[in-house]
Amino acid sequence: MQFTSLNTIADLVAVLPVFDETSVAAAHVRQNSLTKPPGSLGRLETLAAFMAGWRKTARPEINRAQALVFAGNHGVCAQGVNPYPQEVTGQMVMNFQAGGAAINQLCRANGADLQVIPLDLDRPTQDFTQEPAMSEAETLAAMQTGADAVDTQADVLILGEMGIGNSTVAAAMAAAVFGGEVAAWVGAGTGSDAAGIARKIAAVKAGLARHQGCAGMAVLAALGGREQAAICGAVLAARAAGIVVILDGFICTAAAAVLYGTDPRLLDHCLIGHQSAEPGHAKLLNAINKDAILKFDMRLGEGSGAALALGILRGALACHNGMATFGEAGVSEA
Repeated sequence: MQFTSLNTIADLVAVLPVFDETSVAAAHVRQNSLTKPPGSLGRLETLAAFMAGWRKTARPEINRAQALVFAGNHGVCAQGVNPYPQEVTGQMVMNFQAGGAAINQLCRANGADLQVIPLDLDRPTQDFTQEPAMSEAETLAAMQTGADAVDTQADVLILGEMGIGNSTVAAAMAAAVFGGEVAAWVGAGTGSDAAGIARKIAAVKAGLARHQGCAGMAVLAALGGREQAAICGAVLAARAAGIVVILDGFICTAAAAVLYGTDPRLLDHCLIGHQSAEPGHAKLLNAINKDAILKFDMRLGEGSGAALALGILRGALACHNGMATFGEAGVSEA
């Protein structure tokens, strides 16, 4: 998948794969033949059917799970929105690469191959309160990096991010796409106090005022960051390959929400790993009409909630594929 213009992203809907209802129907037939009351596994059954529709088989499997964590730095940190210095982004990338972060443990526990991709950490985006965060060329380049990182042989893709200041970026993008009171989108992020949250709100308001009227993919260039653009590129590349995506928390979902604002169908293949403790995430999930798999009061980022949700998805498919039918087990049906 090659990206040449932000204006053409909406056109991809016409050529990208769609949900296969025939496979879903066959998956439902199997579910109803298993040794359990119909619907008794609740959302596990829904998740198995979701996988069936996108993997185009009645009995989908996860033989390869990929996890991608994109990292970037942000010019809006000039507004004092970050309680930690931007050097922490690079330091955490090194921690990921050394295997010492939460995402490393959760990927190992749930069977995902992790790759961490820093994006020009020594060159933060521009301060969106003063000018667009990225040019179109910079945005497209970051999207391409995300798309090129996707393993097209994967069955599921976990997406996460790291970037000091990016909870402010996420709030700005969510507010630009869906509107509403800015304060409702802004939370503590990595630990901002009341004064820090006030600075975040002021920065988001200033950015929205400066870029008033921008919509669709233009929001990504005006207010986003390189890791948000890479997430968008990876989401689209996964869709082209029929790969189910598990998005992480507020920041990751806000990045993908730009695609939703361009055309809601661009996120049809995406699951939400968990509902973040960041206050804007519940509001954002309602706006994109998706329910999170988990609600564990997590707000770490890194793809940690998505990696944890992978275990639930594996469990759903283990039941779907491994349980005996009534006939196989010699159990009488009602």
